[in-house]
Amino acid sequence: MKLGRERRKKRKLNADIYVFAVLSLFSFGLLFFSTLSFVVNFKNVGLSIFSGVRGGVYGVSSRIARTVNSIQELAALQKEYAELTERVARYEQLERSAAEIRQENYRFRELLGFSQQIPYRHYPAEIIGRDPDNLFSAFVINKGRHDGVAYNMAVITFQDGVQALAGKVIQAGQFESLVMPVYDASSFVPARFASSRYEGLAEGQGKSEYPLLMRLISKRARDDIRFGDMVITSGIGGGYGAVYPAGINIGRISRIFYKEDETSMEVELESVLDFSRLEYVFVIDAASPDSETPGSAASSDNAALAGFGGAGDG
Repeated sequence: MKLGRERRKKRKLNADIYVFAVLSLFSFGLLFFSTLSFVVNFKNVGLSIFSGVRGGVYGVSSRIARTVNSIQELAALQKEYAELTERVARYEQLERSAAEIRQENYRFRELLGFSQQIPYRHYPAEIIGRDPDNLFSAFVINKGRHDGVAYNMAVITFQDGVQALAGKVIQAGQFESLVMPVYDASSFVPARFASSRYEGLAEGQGKSEYPLLMRLISKRARDDIRFGDMVITSGIGGGYGAVYPAGINIGRISRIFYKEDETSMEVELESVLDFSRLEYVFVIDAASPDSETPGSAASSDNAALAGFGGAGDG
């Protein structure tokens, strides 16, 4: 009985030792693997943190570098844009200047061709002054006595392919002269109809916007004149001061006035000139025919036209 109990105790002890040994081995195994995993995980975590910090620093530095580069590129682009804008503005200015020069050369060629057809001694001139208040209709040209211009000389021009009477010189200074236009209320020009040849007296009404009047026309002209007929200078000096060359255009008939109880009739004339666009004129010495040869006349006209733009030059 006692021996049996001791055997059971021994077997139990052996079993406990076995279980203890097994549990100890299992515990050591778990501890080993758990310790190894912790170390490995710690390294991985450290590496991940370091990599994240390094990536963040790199990203921030890259963004800063890109921002700086973008600012520099933007500044360079703005500078380039400003230079290109200035260059385009210069090109546009040059283009406008070239266009103006071409137009001016074209006008000068027209004036030169017209100048060569004038059979009288003449002096090209440029209008350099007008009255801004329109109290006086006279305008100033850049030629005077020094250039041969004298009081009462006729002034003609060439506009839109048509030669026309502009007025007459009423004051001649040394280098500048004052011209009274045909629309002035004090202007009287002996005139005739280009087709029917009836004569009359053309006079102004004070403003360029107003039509000219042609008075003292024979009543017999009633059946021979039509709206739109051209009126030209007659070339008769009479007592009206200026000697106007014959055949210079004045205006076209726009209205006809006729009364049975009057001894004469009159008409309104629409001027062939647009005085608001008038720039260049020719002062005509109708009493002195141009005796120069064609070649020398052309040379003289070239030299004269070259001086159109200079106010007060001789």
